[in-house]
Amino acid sequence: MPRLAGAERAAALDTLDGWREVDSRDAIAKRFQFKDFNEAFGFMSRIAMKAERMDHHPEWFNVYGTVEITLASHDVGGVSERDIALAAFIDALGR
Repeated sequence: MPRLAGAERAAALDTLDGWREVDSRDAIAKRFQFKDFNEAFGFMSRIAMKAERMDHHPEWFNVYGTVEITLASHDVGGVSERDIALAAFIDALGR
């Protein structure tokens, strides 16, 4: 799966809700806020099951009700369709 760039990348990012490009590397990120740790951890658990099936694992950081997620495809050195697909799944869960 190739790395997304240019117009193709911009079009893919436009399909997502609030994901931003990371300044220091070729990745996308988003922050989610939940009412408490239980809700945040449940969200992460659902993502973990999907990520395992995809064999594509997010980088994340969690404190209480906040979950910060960064996605990049290390095998292609940047953002790929796999990241877009996982981000779309995550967006659907976070609504």
